[in-house]
Amino acid sequence: MLNRVFNRILNAVTSPSFYNVYVNLPNEESQLDSYISDNPKFFPFFEGALGALDGTHINARPSAQDRARYCNRKGLLTQNVLTATTFDMHFCYILSGWEGSASDGGVYHDARVHDLSIPEGKYYLADAGYPLCDALLVPFRGVRYHLREWEKSGLR
Repeated sequence: MLNRVFNRILNAVTSPSFYNVYVNLPNEESQLDSYISDNPKFFPFFEGALGALDGTHINARPSAQDRARYCNRKGLLTQNVLTATTFDMHFCYILSGWEGSASDGGVYHDARVHDLSIPEGKYYLADAGYPLCDALLVPFRGVRYHLREWEKSGLR
């Protein structure tokens, strides 16, 4: 019962009549959120940032024949869902339905090929599971950022 209701809601929010009206992908004129642009600690470094992009795993109940594809690296049956948010915490992109075994980079590649358009000179913040490219700002692998600052913050 819950599965049918969930599928009805998912189909409704991904239908062209809903998606084309309520989902606004960033474009060339997208303004940097004031949280970033008004803060001297962030603005010169994150100029051009649209928001953050990441994947999440949501529990799934696939048919017996599809279970192997939905088994993620932790052994759970999940869907890999790619989401992008603006800095004011509004979702501006969601791609769901990928098997749990799909990598974040693979889901991102599919999104870029089909419908995720990132304007020239703009980018999203992402974690190290994503590829190095001009549309994503990802941390260097193996670098432990700001550990001294985090350690000191626990003492206050």
